[in-house]
This record gives sequence, C-alpha cells and structure tokens, in this order.
Amino acid sequence: MTRGRSEPSHGRPPAWLRTGIPIVLILVWLAGAAIGGPYFGKVGEVSSNDQAAFLPASADATLVGERFTDFVGDDTIPAIVILSADDVIDEETLAELETVVEGLGDLAVVDSVSPLIPSEEAMAAQAFIPLDAEADLEEAVAAVRTALAEQVPEGITHHVTGPAGFSADLVEAFAGIDGLLLGVALGAVLVILLVVYRSLLLPFLVLATSVFALCVALLVNWWLAKWGVVSLNGQTQGILFILVIGAATDYALLYTARYQEELRRNKTRVAATRKTIRGSIEPILASGGTVIAGLLCLLFSDLASNKSLGPVASIGIVFAMLSALTLLPAMLLLLGRAAFWPRRPVFDPDRDTETAFNRGAYAAIGRFISSRPRTVWVGCVLLLAVGAAFVPTLKADGVATSELVIGASDARDGQAELSEHFPAGSGDPANVLVAESDLQRAADILLAAEGVDSVAVLATDSPSGSAPVTEEGIQPLGPPGTPPPEPTVDDGEVLLQATLSAPGDSIEAQDTVRELRTELDGLALVGGTAAVAVDTNDTSIRDRNLIIPIVLAVILVILMGLLRSVLAPILLVATTVLSFGTAMGVAALVFNHVLDLPGADPSVPLYGFVFLVALGIDYNIFLMTRVREESLANGTRPGILRGLAVTGGVITSAGIVLAATFAALAVIPILFLLQLAFIVAFGVLLDTFLVRTLLVPALGLDIGRRIWWPNNLKPDFVQPRRARE
Repeated sequence: MTRGRSEPSHGRPPAWLRTGIPIVLILVWLAGAAIGGPYFGKVGEVSSNDQAAFLPASADATLVGERFTDFVGDDTIPAIVILSADDVIDEETLAELETVVEGLGDLAVVDSVSPLIPSEEAMAAQAFIPLDAEADLEEAVAAVRTALAEQVPEGITHHVTGPAGFSADLVEAFAGIDGLLLGVALGAVLVILLVVYRSLLLPFLVLATSVFALCVALLVNWWLAKWGVVSLNGQTQGILFILVIGAATDYALLYTARYQEELRRNKTRVAATRKTIRGSIEPILASGGTVIAGLLCLLFSDLASNKSLGPVASIGIVFAMLSALTLLPAMLLLLGRAAFWPRRPVFDPDRDTETAFNRGAYAAIGRFISSRPRTVWVGCVLLLAVGAAFVPTLKADGVATSELVIGASDARDGQAELSEHFPAGSGDPANVLVAESDLQRAADILLAAEGVDSVAVLATDSPSGSAPVTEEGIQPLGPPGTPPPEPTVDDGEVLLQATLSAPGDSIEAQDTVRELRTELDGLALVGGTAAVAVDTNDTSIRDRNLIIPIVLAVILVILMGLLRSVLAPILLVATTVLSFGTAMGVAALVFNHVLDLPGADPSVPLYGFVFLVALGIDYNIFLMTRVREESLANGTRPGILRGLAVTGGVITSAGIVLAATFAALAVIPILFLLQLAFIVAFGVLLDTFLVRTLLVPALGLDIGRRIWWPNNLKPDFVQPRRARE
C-alpha cells in the first residue's frame, strides 16, 4: 500500500492490523446476521395484535377483561358465524345448516357452539363460537372458514366475524411484513443507491450494512420480547424494519460521502478511513442519539404498544449506528477505491479549495439563496404555513376496528350481513361489571340508554349461559311458572351483557359506551370491544399531548449541546415543527379528499411527530455540524455555503432513501401503516428539498454570525483548514 503525504510513517499501523481488524469486524457482523436472520419467520411467536393487551392496568376495559374469565370459566375469543341467502331459508336448509354448525364443535380450536339462531325474516342465521384463546387465532379462524366452505350448501353465503374474525384478518394483513415489506423496501433502496452512487459494488455494501443491522436488532428484540421485557406487535415490527433500513442507509450515505471526499485528499485508504471516522462519528452518533432520545420519550406513554416501540426502535437505531461505524468502514477499508468502481475517486488534494465548493447544483442553490436570503426564508415559511393551516381538518380521533384492514376482509363483510339481519352488536356485547345488589339498577340504566338493544346477565344454570333482564328483573327461560335462573356471582359481583344497536367495533358503539359510563359512573365498570377502543383512543390522545412537548424539549437540549448555541437549535426545531405541521395538513387533505379514508388512529400524529421531528433533526445535524466545522475555519457566511454545497447531495440522497423505505409501509394493507407511510415519506421529502435546502441556509445567511448566540463563533481565532491538516 502506498503511503500518503499526510500519513507519517511512524503512525502507520502494521499490515496485519490493517487487514485483521476489518476482517474480524466483518466476521462478527456476519455471525450476528446468520443467527438473527432465521428470526424473521418467528416474530409471531412473541408478538400480539390484541388491543386490550396494550391498555393500562387501570383502564375500565382492562379491569372488566381481567374479571371476565372468572364468570365464564375459561379463556376464549368470541367468533360469530353468519349464514345468509338472497331469499327465505326453508326449514330443510336450516336443519342442514344446523348440522354444519354443530359439526364445528368437533374442531380442536372450537370451545363450544351455540344453537343456530334464525333472523326474523328467515333470510339469515347466526351462531356464536368461542375459540380457544391458547390456539393460533389466524389458524383457528381459517379452520372454521375452511370447514364452512366445504360443508355449507350452495346458495348460502357464510362469514366468520366478531372479535376473533377481525383479529384474524388483522394478523393476516400483517403477514406480508417479513417478505413483501422487506422486499419492497430493500428493492427501492437498491435502485436509489445504484442511481446515487453509479457504482456496482457500493450499493450492495450499504445494503448489507442495513440488513446486518436489522438482523441483529431483530435477534435482540425477539429475545427481549420472549423474556417479557418489551412487547411486539405487527405495527411495531413493521416500523422497526423500515426504521433500521432507512437509518442505517442514511448513516452509510453520510459515511461513504465523507470517505470519498477523504480518498481524494489522502493517498492511503488507512488515512482516509481514519479521517472519515473522525469526521463522521460526531454527526452519526448525534443524529442517532437524537432519534433514540425522541423514541425513548415514548416510555412516558400509558399505552403499552406506544411504550414498547421506544426501546424496540431504539435498539434498532443503536445497531444501525454500529453497523455504519464498524461494518461499513471495515468493508471499505479492505476495498479502498475499488468499492466505488467504476467511478473510483482519484487522489487530488487540490480539490479541497474554494473552487471545489463552488461546483455542483447545491453550490448554485447556495449562491441563489445568498443573493436574497430573507425573501427565500419568508417565502418558505409562508408556503409551509399554508399547508399547516389544514391540520385542524385531520380526523384523528379513532376509527372502527373493521376499517383497520384495507381491502378484502371476511369479518367486515360478515359484520355488514349481521347488521342487516340482527342487532348489529350481537355476539359482541358491552360487558358491565356491577355489584349483585345493584344488578337491577344498572340494568334499568342500560335498558333506558339509546343504543342498547337488550340486556342479559351471565347465569351458569342457564342452557345458553345467560338470562335476559328486563325492567321486571331476570326473566325465566322455561314455561310459565319456571323460576328465573340465578345470576353467576363472583366476589359479590355479576356481569351484565348489553347488546348494542351498533356493531361492537364501530364509532357509534364507542359513543354508546361513553354515554353508559357517564350514566353508570360509580355504579359499574363497562368493558368489551367498544370499551377497549374507547380506552385505547383516550390513552393515545393523552400520550400524544404529553409526549410531543417532551420530545421537543429533549431534542432542543441535545442540539444546544451539539452546536454550542441557543438560537440555532431553537430555529432548527421551529423549522422542523413547521415542516411537520405542513406534512400533517397536506395529509389531512389527501386522507379526506383524495383517498377518502374514514379517519385516523389518535396515535398516527404522535408517531408521525416522533419520526419526522427526530429524523428531520437528523438532516439538521448532518448540515449544521458541517456548517459549524466550515464556519470555524472560514466564517459563518462562507461556512453555510460550503456546508450546503458539501452535504446537499448527501442529505438529498438520504431523504429520498428514507422516504422510499417509509413509503414501503403502504404495501401492508393496514390503515395505520398507510397513513404513517404517507405522512413520514412526504414530510421527509419536504424537509429534504425545502427546509434543509432552502429555509435553514437562508435563515442562517440572513441572521449571520448571531445564529451561534451566545457563542461568538469567529474564524480569526482558529487555524485555517489546510494548516490544521
């Protein structure tokens, strides 16, 4: 290897060390990826998509859910079989359907089967089938659907709906995460990298950096979930995959750009690697640390699904940084200039001159901004403000469970059939836990409430397991004179079940639950599917209002420490927040008027904020750490122009990669992921092309050296760059 001019002989490490350390690092990462890779198909073993499992322990729905098995005696998930026809179902066909439904009881996953209940107009019939909660829910529902498809006579439509049906459809929708999502994300990143680098080898090295980081991160998170330290669900899994791929690629882009720059200044790849690590480690650790700090603010959440995303995603970011600072440098050190083939960087120390910083599109943009900085930043702010003005139109107060899956859903079709022929809340009632002495008082309130179709009380000596309750009390089930069943009493309490007029997963059912809780306040607790949705939405809103200010404060403090300034961080955070507001406002227009979506989960703005602000600050850090470095040597105004010229291409490439990876979430047919994909992808592109390219440099040029206040940054007190080197 030829020794470069800037590398003294006494400082050059021996040859065995120059090759030995990179090889060891590569082998360590290779072993980690080999162990972690097979876990992609095993995430389902340690994950759950049950909303109720993520609620705070103090939520009413949680308290009622914990007591439910005390009354029913086992742990099951209710499924509803709905059979319908275009005409009246005759007695012979009804008897045949009864036999088919009874036969479902022979399936190992079915706990019991209720009698077939015909509708009043005799065009449909339903049966309640509790499924074993210990069984794989997707497989259990699939077994029931398969059995119906094989045995139901021609002319009869069949569906499996209810909580079990909706949960199974949700699990099925998430099934593409391990294959489809990863394939689309990695394919998009590869295409972008091929265009950016115009190299055949380097894109695959960067992609390997991302994939190896993801494999090890998944391995660590899988075992933490296995030990109960963190919680995993399909939503968290998808975000982890995308975040690690996007972040690791961004850090790799920053490193490779600096490495290419240093190869032009230094003859030897050892010297180039040393200086690249020295110049890259601060922005990569700072940007990654900022994302981690923002993510860990989710630990303040009361909703376990939000809280678990913080450490799960943070672990992913840690390994993304480690791979970009160890694995990638090791591979590039071994390959040197060959990694960039066919566009190998040529040793050209004179390239680091003022002329070099005046080349390229971003140097031209810098010259344009410098001629009218105030006009540029004011125009950018006004444009962003127009988009942000539509934020109040974003409907983010929750959606029905049936709307969570985009596209075909057997459970949603079944719910529509059920609502047409029976009370829509059949089989999915609101569960009301009340003291035995207050049974009738609570029942009267339920019966008087608008939105409640009927009320029953669980009774173990009833053939159906429950008995109807009216204003006159518990009703007998036999001929006149038969005494009414005794309600099941546990710890002095009984469980009433209110069949709602609206489907249990609907917004209307949620409104009914809220009204019931108001009427029953202090008398009873209300649980069930609709109550779980109410508590989830309320907790999400509480989390959103608490965590967003905390994230802003944490990131502001980190930036102040990194840039040794107060004013610059405040401006950077303000521009990022404005960019986020614009992304949310545009998202509201797209969701409401283009895609015609039913609304959004309350956690969508929270997740969008955490990712856009944390990741948007990433690009601020990429830009401003280089601007500060150049300003120390050349002054603030030249430093801004030089920083923009050098980092503009890297930030643009990183933004496009991150936007593409988050956009890949849209291939999973889940409403939440589709909305998050649009918000983050659009927001990142907005941040990349407008905020970081025009707004921030224009503000810096207009304010000048005062932007570093209270630090009076003067280049006169430091050596010029060439002298320092």
